[in-house]
Amino acid sequence: MFEQDIINKFVTNVGESIQLMQPEVALLITFVLALVFDLIFKKTRSIAGYVAILGFIVTGFLLCTADSANAGGFAQMVAIDPFSNFFKLIILLASLIVVVMSLFSKELYTESRTLGEYYSLIAGMTLAMFLLSSSNNLIMMYLSIEMMSLSSYVLAGYTKEIKRASEASLKYVIYGAISSGIMIYGISLIFGLTGTLNLYEINSFLANADINLWALLVPTLMIIAGIGYKISIVPFHFWTPDVYEGAPVTITALLSVASKAAGFAMLIRFIKVGFVDSMFGGDFWAVLHLDWQHIIALLSVLTMTLGNLVALWQTNVKRLLAYSSIAHAGYMLMGLTVMNDAGVAAVLIYFFVYLFMNLGAFFFVLLIANKTGSEDIEDYQGLGYKAPAISVCMVIFLVSLTGLPPTAGFIGKLYIFTALLQNPDFIWLAVVGVINSVISLAFYVKVFRNMYLRKVDEAKETFKFSIPSIVLMFALAIPTLLFGIYFSPIVNWAEQSVGIFLR
Repeated sequence: MFEQDIINKFVTNVGESIQLMQPEVALLITFVLALVFDLIFKKTRSIAGYVAILGFIVTGFLLCTADSANAGGFAQMVAIDPFSNFFKLIILLASLIVVVMSLFSKELYTESRTLGEYYSLIAGMTLAMFLLSSSNNLIMMYLSIEMMSLSSYVLAGYTKEIKRASEASLKYVIYGAISSGIMIYGISLIFGLTGTLNLYEINSFLANADINLWALLVPTLMIIAGIGYKISIVPFHFWTPDVYEGAPVTITALLSVASKAAGFAMLIRFIKVGFVDSMFGGDFWAVLHLDWQHIIALLSVLTMTLGNLVALWQTNVKRLLAYSSIAHAGYMLMGLTVMNDAGVAAVLIYFFVYLFMNLGAFFFVLLIANKTGSEDIEDYQGLGYKAPAISVCMVIFLVSLTGLPPTAGFIGKLYIFTALLQNPDFIWLAVVGVINSVISLAFYVKVFRNMYLRKVDEAKETFKFSIPSIVLMFALAIPTLLFGIYFSPIVNWAEQSVGIFLR
């Protein structure tokens, strides 16, 4: 009788958890249907892509209509709260846009390649990123990050006949395996010290128990190293340029936005829930009495400085955007430095606007690669006259990535700097961020200088693009401008999503 009660309680808990996680269930169904439809309709190569688009739209509807109240599923291993929902929407939008971008990619649509697995893996990777942004348990974090990584390893090398794609995938696997091993070892040590994997229970244990703090420092650094690999911060960034350059443009775009968003969601929850004690007004819980705020500030400075300086020397646009992505991770880390609601809200605002400008830049690279077969900056000479409509959009994206008004990128950086300036100890970090933004202007200008000022007289050929591709380009460019002028809804949404974590 006792065993039957346990079984009934378990079944009830699973049923309630599944009910709470309807968007994740929709993604799982999308993953399965994409594979099934690809097997049934083999002659329609894009059928799995259309299924993925439909599945993402349904998921978005379920996500937007879900109850916003905090809840926990599967024995509190996942948290359903406004914070995770914000990141889920960013991840879903990025995945949806990448799937639509993929339909225009000549790189993917060669005669011999099947694409059912490609679209299915994107759906599976999106599911993993959803779980990662909700993870409230260290082992759940690890399982989610591995599920996401396995999909991304395959996707990075999907164009396997291209040598650099195979190289990118292999490097990604090697670096990923090392970081995963370091992270799981750190998790095992944390469990050995605290006896739990739940972040809130870890927080409570650390605040009340007398433990060997040196023994706690090592696993904490191991876990942060594992997370740092996924979000491409220095010194865990080595894989990023090679993988971004070698992977298909669409997958590079997905990794630069969605994967990074899921990694930041995990990092914020790990620090804020596991190591921030609300008894002290939200300040960092001092592991080993180290100043973690200044440690993260140092990582931020190293990340954005290296990303911007090395980008100055790049001649491949994808590689340039890879280092740009590293630099933007450094900007976002500035918001985490203060680790209060204003700082976290600033990171959320930054991610939302980063979604449009970064995906737009990569879509431009994809369309031009379709026409020229090149991603070299020198081959962009005269593009402003060969492809005037989409070139104007690219200028908007680059200006926004720099952080200049009146674009959305300016608003993202404005709120990051505002959060920093509220703390006098970090005014120096804001100054470093401004200097780095000025440096970034140099390599972004290099792109549109070639587009508008070089070989203008030779630009006699005009590139033609399909109406749907131009529509998508403007669908990314208009929000990049609009949210630079009218941004209060995003700010309000971000502020409502922070400071609300499941306990």
